[in-house]
Amino acid sequence: MKEEFDFLNGDPFAEWLWKRLGMAYPSNLGWAVEIERAAEAADVPAMELFFDLLDEFRAAHHDAQPSAGQAPQASPEAEQPHVTE
Repeated sequence: MKEEFDFLNGDPFAEWLWKRLGMAYPSNLGWAVEIERAAEAADVPAMELFFDLLDEFRAAHHDAQPSAGQAPQASPEAEQPHVTE
């Protein structure tokens, strides 16, 4: 499946991320810096937080339905604390 996705400010991931991180408005520093800040505050590796957030974004925006024989997985949000600044 081809996925239309880029990581520019203003893209769906960035818009979702600002809300997910509890930010009232977009960051001029960009999503990567804000993920680094959130990771530092949560004392987790930034790359780990990035991929956790990306998985959560994809799950929320791609209406992923489990295939026959697959059990639905728990929400990544339930496993991860909500990070705000």
